[in-house]
Formats: sequence, structure tokens, C-alpha cells
Amino acid sequence: MPGPAFGALGASFTVTRAMQAICLISVIGMTANFIAEMVASNQSPPRVLIGTLSVTCIAVLYTTISYILYFDSLLPFLISTGLDSAILIAVIVVAVTVGKPLSYLDCAALPSSGATSSFLDSVGINMSKVNYWVWAGASKTTCYEMKAIWGLSIALCILFAFSGVISVCLWRRQQMFAPGKDVEDN
Repeated sequence: MPGPAFGALGASFTVTRAMQAICLISVIGMTANFIAEMVASNQSPPRVLIGTLSVTCIAVLYTTISYILYFDSLLPFLISTGLDSAILIAVIVVAVTVGKPLSYLDCAALPSSGATSSFLDSVGINMSKVNYWVWAGASKTTCYEMKAIWGLSIALCILFAFSGVISVCLWRRQQMFAPGKDVEDN
């Protein structure tokens, strides 16, 4: 069952959607794991992580539905461009808000061993609120996990910008090769 015949633009759209899906599912898994660790330590997860999880879940649904519509040649490319741009803005917000405090963390300088929960229980007793960057600084593993979420968010910014441009090009191509409308055919 072959897909739509859009040439290199179509192949680029397919590859971009596949890479978006991989990045989004990875971010969902790591963010959910991070939130689960926080909940297991009786800490409420910060809004930044809840927002990240929400944005990525919505983006996975959009990416999946839009590719199915594309594959069946039912995707309105101009609307797809607008939605790609909206998700691009949301992913930029995620990348900036998650990355701002993380950019100062040096993961290599953190200890390799030790329990993250023990460290955080101690921090929780001594501080009124434990922020996610405190969690990220608890061990190398959690630090690299949060930095991976940040890095994948940046990659998603590039991918959604690229898929928006591809959608515009596909829409333009569709308009150029669309049959002309005749007034007398109505």
C-alpha cells in the first residue's frame, strides 16, 4: 500500500514526522519517570514538568493524526502549517522554561552513586519546596535525564519548524498542480 506521491517533499515530511514521534515519546517517558520519582518521595511535581507532559502528549496525538491524514491524502496542508506553528511555539516555551535553570548544572561534577530519594528527603526537610532543578542536581542520572528532555525539546523546535515549512511547500505544490475550476461546470 503506497503512500501519497509527493516526491522528496513527501519523503521529508514522513521522516520528519517519524523523528518527531520518536522525540516526543522519549520526552513523555523521561518526564513521566521524573514525575513518578517525585510523587514516590511525596513531593508535588512542578507545573513546568506537568506542562511539558501535557504539551508532548497533545503533540503526539497531533503528529499521529496528521500523518494518518497525510498518508490517506486527506491532510489540509495549510491547516497543518498553522498547527505545526502552534506546536512549535508550545515546544519553544517548554525548551526555554525547562532549560533556563538546567543550563547552569554540570552533570559530570555530580556523584555517580547514592539514592536520589535520600538526597531529596534531606533537601525537603531543610527547604520548604523542592524545585525540579534540585531534583536534577541530585545525581548524574537525573541530571542527564533532565538535560535530555531539554535537548529533545530543542530538537523538537527544529523539527516542527521544518515540518511547517514542508507543509507550506506541499500546499503550494498542491495548488500549482490542482485542476482549474470552470465556472460553467457548476
